[in-house]
Amino acid sequence: MFDLPLVGSVMPTLATGIWLTLRLSALIILVGTALALPLALCRNARLGGLRVLAGAYIMFFRGTPSLVQLFLLYYGAAQFDVLRLSPLWPVLRDPFWCVVIALGLNSASYTGKTLATALRAVPACMREAACMLGLSSARTFWLIELPLAVRAALPAFGNELILTCKATSLASTVTLLELTGTARLLTAQTYAPYEVFLSAGLMYLALNTSLMFAMRRLEKRFDHHRATPA
Repeated sequence: MFDLPLVGSVMPTLATGIWLTLRLSALIILVGTALALPLALCRNARLGGLRVLAGAYIMFFRGTPSLVQLFLLYYGAAQFDVLRLSPLWPVLRDPFWCVVIALGLNSASYTGKTLATALRAVPACMREAACMLGLSSARTFWLIELPLAVRAALPAFGNELILTCKATSLASTVTLLELTGTARLLTAQTYAPYEVFLSAGLMYLALNTSLMFAMRRLEKRFDHHRATPA
């Protein structure tokens, strides 16, 4: 029988895992965004070799499951002596940073492809106008092309943020007690998986709904500034 009081009683304990979920999400997005720009530039580069490398990166991380990528890093890195003896080993043996790196690399593949497409969609007349005003290529990119591309790609970035938040549930497979990991621990203690995971699902729903509304407000704000005449 469904135990409704148990749903309320496990909420405070589950809430302790939200902080780790938010930390993971923020760092994953930070890593993914930092890598997305150079990846997008390589994807749009004139050199064919750079385009091929960027395309291979995107194909691998978009074409394989995030869980497999996480396991390859978390369990596979220990098999290589060069990694165990390197200064990177304290980071690679930590499940927290393995999750951040693996999911950050995955996020970069999606964000980088989105940004590359948005950059290609910037009208050529914008670059021509900047050239006529005497702006260098670098200033044109940073002041005109990139802001326009980010605005165009903002809805896709919002989707990636929500997907990343949900993907942090994979951290529970490598011993981290974020929201899903805490739910699994509570299930082992209460033998009530339905009630516990329903509570966790409701918390994910509330968290992602808040993120969705925040992104919508940001999109409307950008649209408002774009529609307002100078």
